[in-house]
Amino acid sequence: MVGKVDSTLSKGLSILEALAAEPKGIGVSELARNLELTKSNTFRLLQTLIAVGYVTQDANKQYFASMKTWKIGQMIMEKLDLPGLSISQMQYLSSMTGEAVYLAVLDGLSTLYIEKIESTKAVRTYTPKGGNAPIHCVATGKALLAFHYDTLREKLIDNLTLYTDKTITSIEVLDKEVDTIKAQGVAIDRGEYRAEVLSIAAPVFSANNDVIAAIGVSAPAINVSEDDIENMSRTVILAAQSLSNTLKDI
Repeated sequence: MVGKVDSTLSKGLSILEALAAEPKGIGVSELARNLELTKSNTFRLLQTLIAVGYVTQDANKQYFASMKTWKIGQMIMEKLDLPGLSISQMQYLSSMTGEAVYLAVLDGLSTLYIEKIESTKAVRTYTPKGGNAPIHCVATGKALLAFHYDTLREKLIDNLTLYTDKTITSIEVLDKEVDTIKAQGVAIDRGEYRAEVLSIAAPVFSANNDVIAAIGVSAPAINVSEDDIENMSRTVILAAQSLSNTLKDI
């Protein structure tokens, strides 16, 4: 049986959740209004959270969730067996496409492949489990990047390395690509990192609606027609949605 909820603690946690969703910060008045709290109560709770290191305030009186909050989330995520939880959806993608299937997470300005199922086809792509690739030119990377763009865009301006004649090297073009990915829910790499490789990936959301991984397929371009791309995109999106639902139930 659940006991009586501590009102002050509940409000403090609501503030942390709200701040975590505001990477550019938020003022006390807007925060109080969004949470339907009084401004004075919100201010007191913010000062307490600042005192214990979970909230910071900038010179413009905007409040932010601190790195201490992020570290707690990271410690929890490290204990989460993401590859194990993902394997059924990865097997589904493998059975539906016959191509290599990858599960990836962010690693700086790269995407890190933490799990993989090999292609069953004679002509296949190869990137090892534990390997990585630039986030701006592979599908798993772009699927992750699109939902962390506010924090990564500035760092990418001088790091859009050219790999093929299809690599995005303009930040303005990347801006549009990110908008498209967020609107469609899927990222596609048509030879942007390796000229003859096509990859498709979709974001995986955690219980608090953060994108924590990307799941997708990679294939030699000669294996994939335009109709295949459309069908595979739908299949990848369904797999990512199913995995996201699994994580939300934990």
